[in-house]
Amino acid sequence: MGKTHALSGALAWLAAAPVLGSEKLLGSHAVDLSPKQLLAGAVVCAGAALLPDIDHHNGRIANTFGPITKVFCKYVGKVSGGHRQGTHSILFAVLMGFAMTWLATNFVYGWWAALFVIVGFGLRGIGLDFEGKEPQSAIADCVLAGLAVYLMHDLDMGFAGYAVALGCLAHLAGDCLTPRGCPLLWPIPWRLDIPLVPTTDGKVERWVVAPVLTLGVAVLAMRSVLGDIGARWLTRG
Repeated sequence: MGKTHALSGALAWLAAAPVLGSEKLLGSHAVDLSPKQLLAGAVVCAGAALLPDIDHHNGRIANTFGPITKVFCKYVGKVSGGHRQGTHSILFAVLMGFAMTWLATNFVYGWWAALFVIVGFGLRGIGLDFEGKEPQSAIADCVLAGLAVYLMHDLDMGFAGYAVALGCLAHLAGDCLTPRGCPLLWPIPWRLDIPLVPTTDGKVERWVVAPVLTLGVAVLAMRSVLGDIGARWLTRG
């Protein structure tokens, strides 16, 4: 579900942040993240963790911005071959990462538009809406997403590609835990499925997966805020 995907995106970003900043591992591709960039990246990654579901014409994110996203998702689904096809692949995650990096570094207004959409998806994913009420929910998403863009507009978003790609990959990892799995190597039709979560929005997701992800986000956020002191405290247990 959307909330689980959004949590997995935030967790993936916070877990990967130390690696992304390591010049030893990434060389010139490493990124030195300020606290504001770390927070912005978590928000972007959480929203991007909903992106693969733009192939679902009646999913939660299809209703994010009303008829606009509903029609858009409908056509993306047709082009990508239906739900859990092209957009649920490693290729899609990589392409989205490169596309967002290009926008963030070369076309700032295009990036702001993309950020507006991504944050809106994340807000809808975590359930920040008026249940079953439109257009109130779409209007609320627009206002809050616009506020987020305003707060981030002066940040160097050169790390955006990492955040978006990681969010998409987190989504794929989650969907691979369900019986239907994902075609990770699309257009090759082979699908990976490790059905540890037998039913979407079932007891396992609600009472095991979501709480574990929430705890993970809280612990890693504390580590990020406290830095080395927090790391030593967590290591000691």
